[in-house]
This record gives sequence, structure tokens and C-alpha cells, in this order.
Amino acid sequence: MNGDNAFSPGAGSLSPNANLHITIEEGSQNSGQLFEDECNDLDIEGSDLGIDSNDLDLEGNDLGIEGNELEIESDGLEIEGNDYDSDSKQILDSKSNDYGNDRDDRTPVDAQHTSAGNGYSPPVVGMEFESYDDAYNYYNCYAKELGFAIRVKSSWTKRNSKEKRGAVLCCNCEGFKTIKEANSRRKETRTGCLAMIRLRLVESNRWRVDEVKLDHNHLFDPERAQNSKSHKKMEAGSKRKVEPAVDVEVRTIKLYRTPVVDSVGYGSSYSNEGEITNHVDRSKCLKLKKGDAQVIYNFFSRVQLTDPNFVYLMDLNDEGHLRNVFWIDSRSRAAYGFFGDVVAFDTTCLSNKHEIPLIAFVGVNHHGQSILLGCGLLADETFETYIWLFRAWLTCMLGRPPQTIITSQCKVMQSAIAEVFPRAHHRLCLSHVVHSILQKFGGLEESEAFQMALYRTVYDSLKVDEFEMAWEGMTQHFGIADHEWLRALYEDRERWAPVYSKDTFFAGMSKFQKEESMIPFFDGYVRQQTSLKEVFDLYELVLEKKRKKEALDDLKSRNSSPMLSTPCYYELQLSKVYTNEIFRKFQHEVVMMSSCFNITQVHTNGPLVTYIIKERLDEGNLTNVRNIEVMYDKQGAEVRCICSCFNFSGFLCRHALCILNYNGVEEIPFQYILPRWRKDFKRLYVPDLGSNNIDTSNPVQWFDHLYKRAMQVVEEGMISPDHHMVAWQAFKESLNKVRLVADKHV
Repeated sequence: MNGDNAFSPGAGSLSPNANLHITIEEGSQNSGQLFEDECNDLDIEGSDLGIDSNDLDLEGNDLGIEGNELEIESDGLEIEGNDYDSDSKQILDSKSNDYGNDRDDRTPVDAQHTSAGNGYSPPVVGMEFESYDDAYNYYNCYAKELGFAIRVKSSWTKRNSKEKRGAVLCCNCEGFKTIKEANSRRKETRTGCLAMIRLRLVESNRWRVDEVKLDHNHLFDPERAQNSKSHKKMEAGSKRKVEPAVDVEVRTIKLYRTPVVDSVGYGSSYSNEGEITNHVDRSKCLKLKKGDAQVIYNFFSRVQLTDPNFVYLMDLNDEGHLRNVFWIDSRSRAAYGFFGDVVAFDTTCLSNKHEIPLIAFVGVNHHGQSILLGCGLLADETFETYIWLFRAWLTCMLGRPPQTIITSQCKVMQSAIAEVFPRAHHRLCLSHVVHSILQKFGGLEESEAFQMALYRTVYDSLKVDEFEMAWEGMTQHFGIADHEWLRALYEDRERWAPVYSKDTFFAGMSKFQKEESMIPFFDGYVRQQTSLKEVFDLYELVLEKKRKKEALDDLKSRNSSPMLSTPCYYELQLSKVYTNEIFRKFQHEVVMMSSCFNITQVHTNGPLVTYIIKERLDEGNLTNVRNIEVMYDKQGAEVRCICSCFNFSGFLCRHALCILNYNGVEEIPFQYILPRWRKDFKRLYVPDLGSNNIDTSNPVQWFDHLYKRAMQVVEEGMISPDHHMVAWQAFKESLNKVRLVADKHV
């Protein structure tokens, strides 16, 4: 998402000349999805008395502008969207890039905002209100509790209409005196404070907070603020606490969450304490027992103290009760950058009706081991719930979807994936599909024969027509051709049958051998009656065990040389490259080259040659032979086997190796040695660094930028004692240099 350069100057107001003509361009290909088309023609005016053009803050994305005509009124300022000079464009572009990259880094904000006063939480991006007055009153009440006053910096309406479409509410210390005001005897109260919120009307009936700046550059003066215009005109009705629904939006990603942890409305509880009233639909709330709300709060609070990049998101219903939760630690977020090409969505606890509805996003690392890429608790399995969850997860991954996502069978989930991951390959876990078929028809008289026929049809078919003919023959033979459930499954065959997925990369995540199956990430730990507290304890235990195993396997792979089984150079070549576990699987393919014989060239088209290899399937039965088709491009040294082992598992099969050897290729071409399997694969388990562009006036961004850079050095320094010493020396030298700079300014 680093390319999402939505136009939104974040460092301050743009002060254009009154005669300047500006074309505001669309910042990204998705910006049109974020803003309403009807906002293209707007009138913008400063609502404060005495506002000059410096007070007017213009942001193209707030207006939903795509080169259409724009009219802005502020002290006679008029800008039309067709022409402007290059210097102005450079200013706009640079600011929009800064803001866009900054937004990527900070979008998945945690839900740990604490109340600034006694009742009002600080504003966060995504808050929504029923009306502009509600939004204004909320910010005014928040300001009053904190001890500052507000004013309307600017607002805009639809052309030829009085309907307000957006506004910027700022601290009344924003800006500075104008030249005319500078000579007056009035006390200077403006300090150039940047604290503000930007509001926008969405869907014609809700006001959303699009931008927030919380930091003030002055001390609060509650007495003076009490006498300010904004607080004096506060109506009695506006003093009630406004409860906004929260919606974090990144491109088309929407998350509904709250900035405050409220144990009373945390979820549905079937104990007397905090029991939900009768009008609330309990089925749509997370089923929590007494004390579970505190367990969730304690866990998230504790983890964030040791892992600043840990993120959790909460989905609340209109009554404020908890529906869904998602969380992910910094290491998992970083691991996705290396192993996020293929992701499995594990819903074992849902399908097995566990007491705790735990779900997990799972990837596979360079040792072929499962790694966690996020966890959640779901109230139900509806389309809306899956949409929320997938968007929550995608937001934490900076909007970068996986190439392939593997799930269990669920039409509702399938629709949600098509909505959130439209370009990803969605496949069903083959072992789950086969298991469900065997469960459904396990009562057949010829159950063993049916199982063998099913395995042959699914696993041994190399071409689409082979599979379809075998399927028809199997269903007809066993009298289940007209079974409604099986017919529906067959209609969806392109999502689970291997013959339809030969061009899809799986990285070994989907098992296409009948003796293998997908193992749930928390298998053997989380059971049907496991409590919520135990789930969180086991979560940390499992992560710790798996990460220790990864570190140990890293050490073994780097410091050991596997035993070779053949004189084939391909085996020696990759024994120096692959991690031990991946090499073991590849070594099996090298050994099985001996089962391939009688290579025949059947077709030639320029440099592209098609071969047929005979493969003996059973050493004890010389007649059990099948023909395998392999294509080879002599010019590019590219090889493609009909078994598609490379796409399924991530390394070449025995058939492809035979053809390379047959054509005198001494080494496996580099394109078939994936970096994700290498023992020397450099991995830094810190989140994506994103852009170097930061807001120089924002200390939060200073910290975030320096922290991530420092973590790179820490990760590198953990490799060996020598690395540690170099990193330590670098830190000491850097600290001395920083202190010298500080001394110069004393």
C-alpha cells in the first residue's frame, strides 16, 4: 500500500495565491472508491470570522475531486480544476506522498486509546456520527474536558446548495494573527497549534472523521477555554456523551471498532453480571463468560507493553456489545512480508463447535513449518463477520493480499473472499473436501472400493478430461450421481480438484498426496472445552515453541551438510542451498528419478519441445506404468511438467529433473530455486518499513521511524556473537553522535 498516494497535505495548510488555477489530480487508482462522486462540485468557505486564505486547508481527497470544477470561497479565493503551475503541483504531490505513506504505517491503530478526560475518548480516524452537530458537539465536549477551545477552520458545501459536505475543526490556537490583527491590542492567543479533526459526509447520513491531529504546542488553560465562544454556545442537549460508531478505512477496507475498552459492553455474557437485555440478539454477540472481558483486556494490555507493534481490532454492534476480535503481533506481521504468498484460513474450532470460536491465518516458512499470521474470535459465520475479519487482517498487512488463500468449504466465506481478495486464487483445502466426501458416503456397501476410486479420481488424474470422465464413472458406478450435495460440490470442482489448479502456487500448503492432510495450527493444544484464558496462555506457548523450533532448525540447516543419496549433481547443488526439511523433500524427487525411463520426444515447436516420460509407479509391478508429459524450452532453459509439482510444492519434480538431465543442463536453473526455501534467506521479523518520508513536526512518527530502523539492527545482531558485537558498537557510536548534536544546541 505504499503506492497509495492519496492527495492529502498533512503538514499544514496550503496558502495558494488568489489568482492561482489548480488541477487537483486523483491520488490513487482506488481513491474513487473512497469518496462519493457527488462531492465533485463543492463550495468551500471558512466559517470563522476573520479567516484568511492561510486558514483554509485544502485536500483533494476530502472533496472527491477527479479533475472536475471546484469552487472555493475564502476571502475571494477561487480555484478551478484545470490549470496550475508546476511549482504548485510539486508542493501538492510531495505532501500527498508524505501523507499517503504515513497513513499506511499508522492505519491499523490499536484500540488502546484512553480517555483524555472523565468521559470522552480522544478522536480517532474512522469515528462516525449521525450528524454534523453531533460531531461538532463531541469534539467540543472533548476539548472542554481537556482544557482547550475549538473553532471551525473551514467547511464546504455542495455547489448551489446549503448542504454541508465537510469541515475542519481545529484548536482555537491554530494559525497566527493576520497582518491587520498584529497591530491590535488584543492579547496574542494563537500559537500555530496543529490539533484538529477533519470531517466528511459519507453515504448522505453519516459524518466520518478522516484525519486527526491530537498534539498541541501550548499549555491548556481551562478557565480561558471555559469562556470561549465554542463552549459558551454549547447547548444543553449537546453535553450528553456522543457514542460514535468507529470505522477505520484504508482504500476500500472498513473496520468497525471502538477506541475504548468497556468491560460492561464487551460481549454477550450468560452470567448475571453484565447480562444483555432482552432486545439484544445474543446470537450476534461474542459468547463470553463471567470474567472473559477482563481476560481479553488484560492479555491485550500486557502484550502491547512488550510488543509496540502488536495490533488488535474489535467489532462492536450498535448496542456496544463485542461481536468479533482480531489480533496480530509484530513478528507475524513481518513474517507475512516473506511468506505471505500463500495463506490458509484455519476455522477448525468453528467447524468442530469449540467453546471458543478461535480462527487463525496460517502461512508456511522456509522449513515448511506452519507460521501464524493473525488470530481472531468470531461471534458467527455470517457474510458481514467474514468481511470484517478479512478487511481487518488485510489492513494489518498494509493492504497486500496473498496470491493464494486456502479455506474450508463455506459458500458465505467464499463470497466474502471474492469481495475482499478479488485477485487472489481462492482454493478449498483438498484434504477437507475428500474427508467430507468420505464422511457423507462412508455408509456405502463398497466403502473401501469407493475410497480407492475417489483417491484415484482426485489424486491421479493428470488432465481435466481424465478427471471428469473418472468422476462420472465413479458416481454412476456407486449410484450417487444424482446426490444434490455431491453435485453442488462437483460444480465447485475448480476450487479443489488439483487438475484445475496447475497454474496456482501453493508453496506446499495444500497437500495433493492422499496420505497427507492439513494440520490445524493449534492442533493438540486447543480442545473443545478449552476456556478463553487457557486459549491465550496456549497461544503464547504455541508461538514460543514454534519460534524456538524455527531458530533451532535455522541453526541446524546452516551448520550441517545433509547426507547425499545419489551421485546426481542436482542433489549436491541444492544440499548447499535448501533448508534441511525442504532438501529432504527435494531429495526424494532426485531418488525417484530412477523410476522414470524411456524418454520420447513427441512434438517440437521451435525451441519448445514436448516429451513423454514413462514412470514406473510400483517397483514390484513392472506393468504399472503411466505416461508423463513434460515441456522444455531450450532457449530459456524452462521446464514444465504436467504433474505441476513446482507450483504445488515449490521445487522441481523427478520428471522435470530427468528432462533437464536429458538435455545436458548441469545445474538447476535459478528460477526454480525459490528464495523462500533457502537456508541463508534473510528475514527480519519487524514490520514493513514503508517510506522514509515522515512528518518532521510529529514526534510519534520520529519514534516509529527510528524504532523500526533500530529493530533491523537488532535482528541482524542476533545472528552470531560477531554480529552482536558490531551492532553493539554501532549503537554506541550512534548514541555518541546524537549526544554531540544535542550539545551543540545547548
